[in-house]
Amino acid sequence: MQYVVYAYDHTDADALARRMAARAAHFDYIRKFNALGKFVIGGALLDSTGRMVGSMLVLNLDSEAELNTYLAGDPYVVQRVWDKIDTRPFMQANL
Repeated sequence: MQYVVYAYDHTDADALARRMAARAAHFDYIRKFNALGKFVIGGALLDSTGRMVGSMLVLNLDSEAELNTYLAGDPYVVQRVWDKIDTRPFMQANL
């Protein structure tokens, strides 16, 4: 099953610095899932000035439990980059 993840960063003064500090580890973490065919697409959510304020991911996982395991280990969660996370089952359109 695919899941879409919308994750919104904390808004405190140090939020962007935490994001940048955790970014390489976050990418390394995602690369592991990509190698397993579990990462579909993702990237940064931007505000009107182009500043990163969150993330969007589509993951191909076996269950909601696997999604929760993924989130628990993501450096953006561990290092307090993401504040609010909304996840939903997702069905990709076949065009």
